[in-house]
Amino acid sequence: MRYELYYWPTIQGRGEFVRLAFEATGTDYVDVARLPEEDGGGEAAILRLLDGAGAARPPFAPPFLRVGEQLIGQTANILLFLGPRLGLAPRGEPERLWLHQLQLTIADLVGEIHDTHHPIASSRYYEEQKREAKSRAADFLALRLPKFLDYFEGVIDANPRGAGCLVGARLSYADLSMFQVIAGLRYAFPRTMARREPTWPNLLSLYDRVGALPGLAAYLASPRRLPFSEEDVFRHYPELEA
Repeated sequence: MRYELYYWPTIQGRGEFVRLAFEATGTDYVDVARLPEEDGGGEAAILRLLDGAGAARPPFAPPFLRVGEQLIGQTANILLFLGPRLGLAPRGEPERLWLHQLQLTIADLVGEIHDTHHPIASSRYYEEQKREAKSRAADFLALRLPKFLDYFEGVIDANPRGAGCLVGARLSYADLSMFQVIAGLRYAFPRTMARREPTWPNLLSLYDRVGALPGLAAYLASPRRLPFSEEDVFRHYPELEA
């Protein structure tokens, strides 16, 4: 089965949650926009599908995944599709729905993290909304961040399988996504995370386990793992931790 991932070629963004699923399982995939344009890659490959060319069900925005004739959009939806195929989801429907619910909650968290630096409009530069961003980030760090991470800490603690995972006894795609969230938060808000991380021992243990997976560790150490930057979802602006 050929998996073709479409996401912007210069940032991690929301596409990284899908990349981690492939990399952690050693699954072959094509990161289409990172191919040369003469080979059908580049941002032009994304824009063609966003314009609806050759797609009966065009996606709204990247990331999206092409598998044969299927074109699947939205990060959580892509992972819902990939989970059983890559061994990153439990077999039972109740557990799969619970896993999907957690992934959707992670998506909510990622959206709120993005809005700390773009609280007014994504179409405006950060410098045009710095005052509002400081207010939004202060509220996020004081209230929303602990609300989300306390919740996920409790989910691991209450897992009846007691395996240190979010769902069941094996690592799932939500565990990989939580790894990415913690890595991004450490980049964006290093002082806050250093101060508050001891209150989330389950999440930190999960982070270490995921990062030590052989396939993922190799990916994280390679040039294929794009660095965090101030063009991405997770951005480090020191004034937002003032």
